[in-house]
Amino acid sequence: MASGTDSADILILGGGLVGSALAAALDAHGLSSIVIDTADPEKILAASFDGRASAIASAPYRMFEAIGVADRLAGMGCPIQGIRVSDGLDPGALDFEPDADTGALGYMFENRNLRRALLEAAQAAPLADVRMKTRAVSVERGPHGVTALLDSGKTVRAQLLIAAEGRNSPTREAAGLKVARWSYDHAAMVVSLHHEKSHENIAFEIFYPEGPFAILPLVDDEHGHRSAIVWTVKAAHAAGMMALSDRAYLHEAEKRMGGFLGKLDRLTPRFSHPLGFHHAAWITADRLALVGDAAHGIHPIAGQGVNVGFRDVATLVEVLVEGKRLGLDLGDPQLLARYQRWRGLDTFMVAAATDGLTRLFGVPGRTASAVRRFGLSAVQKLPPLKRAFMAEARGESGDVPKLLQGLTV
Repeated sequence: MASGTDSADILILGGGLVGSALAAALDAHGLSSIVIDTADPEKILAASFDGRASAIASAPYRMFEAIGVADRLAGMGCPIQGIRVSDGLDPGALDFEPDADTGALGYMFENRNLRRALLEAAQAAPLADVRMKTRAVSVERGPHGVTALLDSGKTVRAQLLIAAEGRNSPTREAAGLKVARWSYDHAAMVVSLHHEKSHENIAFEIFYPEGPFAILPLVDDEHGHRSAIVWTVKAAHAAGMMALSDRAYLHEAEKRMGGFLGKLDRLTPRFSHPLGFHHAAWITADRLALVGDAAHGIHPIAGQGVNVGFRDVATLVEVLVEGKRLGLDLGDPQLLARYQRWRGLDTFMVAAATDGLTRLFGVPGRTASAVRRFGLSAVQKLPPLKRAFMAEARGESGDVPKLLQGLTV
């Protein structure tokens, strides 16, 4: 939608994956938004594949279907038909396979395709006014609404402000919302590569004492089979690993994989970033709500990162739509308190679980390894526990918002 009206129901700062999804989801429910983002869409949409990819759990994917985003991703996602977890290359692994009638556990997408689909869905939404290459110079939250002065000279107004600016959210800091954070002594190296044998749509998580090694299936391309790799190493080793030649890097990756996908080749550009945890205990303030990485960032060990943000979107939309039906101001403290309660416990539980896994699998030594293998085999043999893990992987644990069930509110 072209820049027009200077007032809307919701003002969203940040038009990334989560901010764009929120704008599209609000539009699907008759709520208007103005999205402000400093990025240049030509640059972010023109980028060639850089190796970065995301696992979208089945519940957030159902939301994509409900809000009309899934059509824009047709044919681009690789269904995850199973997850295999092991301690090193130990054959006593834990397998998660969905029942025939429940469909894939999720889908792997290249980040550039996700970014394009979500941004274009927001831009096409009649009730979303997406303003890229724009900055909010100042934002005032008052008793009667939110007012922002933009660097274009325009002033925009809304009932509620959403911070979707990512982990270093200036809006969160300005609101004084405290964040618990710590760093892991690890870095994640992210890359995609081709391999000789098919991954058969299985995701693999191999735990080594220095960190997990994840192999995530991507759709085949003209060069054959390929996967995204998230390789966690000690922070002190990351620079040396990144400096390796492509040939040496592939050789090391092949050792970690035990050769079960055959010969590896065709690396994409490599990225490395330090791993950390952050969690805002309070994700709301007067006429303000946080979503996505502005509210919480977790270790990628369970692949839940961006899915937690999409869960925020589904929850917030449900709270706001029901509030509007009751005739409430969308910035009403009752609505924000409901969002806080609904998301606060869930995000803390996911964060605590991933942090616990990180620490458990990071303990060196044979005894620790024996304990891990015992734990994996115990889960393998206990169907109720296995189902609970599967529900978490799908994004279906706890009180599931309607959008994550594929329903509009």
